[in-house]
Amino acid sequence: MITEIAWKNVWRNRTRSLTVIGAVAIGVFAGVFAMAAINSSVVQRIDAAVNEELSHIQVNNKDFRSSGDIRNIIRDPGTVISVMENTPGVKAVTGRIIIRGVASTSAKSTGVEITGIDVAAEKEIFTLPQKLIPGTGSFFGPQSATNSVLKPVVIGEKLAKELNIIRYILSAGAFEQLREKGVPKEVLAKLASLEDKRFTSEGKFNTAVRELLTARELKKYGLAVKEAAWSFRNNSRIILSFLDMNNVQTGAAFRVCGIYRTNNDMFEVSSLFVLIDDLRALTGIREGDFHRVIARLDDNDLTDETTRAIREKLTGLEVMNWKEIQPDLAMISDMMQQIYAVFMVIILAALAFGIVNTMLMSVLERTRELGMLAAIGMNRRKTFMMIMLESVFLSVVGGFAGMAAGGALIAATARHGINLVKYSDGMEALGYSAHLFPTIDAQFFITTTLLIVLTGILSAVYPARKALKLNPVEAIRGE
Repeated sequence: MITEIAWKNVWRNRTRSLTVIGAVAIGVFAGVFAMAAINSSVVQRIDAAVNEELSHIQVNNKDFRSSGDIRNIIRDPGTVISVMENTPGVKAVTGRIIIRGVASTSAKSTGVEITGIDVAAEKEIFTLPQKLIPGTGSFFGPQSATNSVLKPVVIGEKLAKELNIIRYILSAGAFEQLREKGVPKEVLAKLASLEDKRFTSEGKFNTAVRELLTARELKKYGLAVKEAAWSFRNNSRIILSFLDMNNVQTGAAFRVCGIYRTNNDMFEVSSLFVLIDDLRALTGIREGDFHRVIARLDDNDLTDETTRAIREKLTGLEVMNWKEIQPDLAMISDMMQQIYAVFMVIILAALAFGIVNTMLMSVLERTRELGMLAAIGMNRRKTFMMIMLESVFLSVVGGFAGMAAGGALIAATARHGINLVKYSDGMEALGYSAHLFPTIDAQFFITTTLLIVLTGILSAVYPARKALKLNPVEAIRGE
C-alpha cells in the first residue's frame, strides 16, 4: 500500500516530477555515453598495443631492454620457444632480432628500431600486416622480391613523412577525385594555384592550403583535400646503418615495399621491419638466435596466469607481459569499473541536490496531509518509507530513461563510430585512435542502477527527517 501511495504522490505535481526526471535522465544519458566513448578509446588502445605492437608476453635477455646491445641475445632460444609453446594458453610463438640504428634518405635521417621478423609467424601473432595503406605495397609479399638488389623494408606512415618519402601533390587526378567527392567548384578554383606543386611535408602543404581557403571551407573540405594530395615515391630507397655483432658500423640500402598506418605516432616513427634472414646476414647473428621471443595467448584474460607459469620455467630471462611493459594501460584496464563508478557518483551527486529540493518542497506542501496521516495512526517508519520511495521512484524512472537513451545512442554509433578527426594529431601522438566505437559492458549498467537507487535513498533522508519532526496537531492547525 505504501508503495502505491508513494507512486501516486510522485505524479501529484506532474510538471515538477517530469522536470526532475528529465534532469536525471539527461545526466545519466550523458554519463553513460561519455563512459562508453572513454571505454572504447581505452579498449581500442589496449587492442592496438597487444595486436600491433607488443603481443601478450615477451621474453628477453635480462640486459637487452636496458642496454639495447646487439650481443645481448637469448641463450638457448630453442628451449625458450619450446617452453613457451608448451605452456597452456599460448597460441603462437615467434622470435625477433631487434637493432637500434639510423634510417636515412637523401633528405633526412632519424633514429629507428630495426626489427627482423619471420613473416609467416608474425602474421599469426600481429595484425600489423593488415594495417598497410592501400596502394603502398605489401607486407613482404611476392612483389617485394621483384628487385633482387635492394632488400625490402616496411615502415610506418609517420616515419615515411619524417624521411620525406610521403609528399603532397594536387595533381589533375587529385582534383578529379575532389570533384567526385562533391567539393564545390569555388573551392577547387581557389586551390588551382597549387596544381602539380610538390610539398615535401604535411606542415608545408597545410600552410599553403590555409592561405587559400576560409576557416569554414577548411573545416568541411580540408581533410578531403589532404587525402587527395597524399602520395608517396614508389620503391623509395632508404639506408639503414647500425652496429654488427663485432661492434663494427655496417648497413645496407633497402627498398620500401609497404607503408603501415596505426593510431600510434610514436610506434610509426620509430619501428620498421625487415626480413630476419637479411638482418642476420648483415649483423652476423647466428641462425636460431634471437633478442626477443614473443607469445600470443588464446585469451587476454590469461595474461597474468600464463606470465607466472613461463617466468617460473625461465628464471634466467626477463619475462614481461604487456601490462608490465606499459603499466599505464594496465592500470586503466584494471581500474575501469572503479573509474566508471567515480564518474557516475559525481554526476548523480549533482543530480541529488535537485531531487532533495523537489522532495523538500513536496513535504512542505503536504504538511497538513502528513499531520493527518500521523494523527490517524501512520507510524514514523511508514512515513519515512513513503517519502523515500517517492525519491527512489524519481531517481529510477529518470535513470532508466537515461540509460535507455544512452544505450540506444551507443548501439547507433557503434557500427560506424565517431570520427574525431579534428583531434587526431593530439590523440594519435598519445597512441589513441581518433575514430571511436562506443561500447560498454553489462556490469556498468548494473553498477549505475545500484548508484541510482542509492542516490534516491540518500536524497530522501533530509526531507523525510523534516516530515518526521512534524507535530500532528500543529501540522493540521498550521495549514
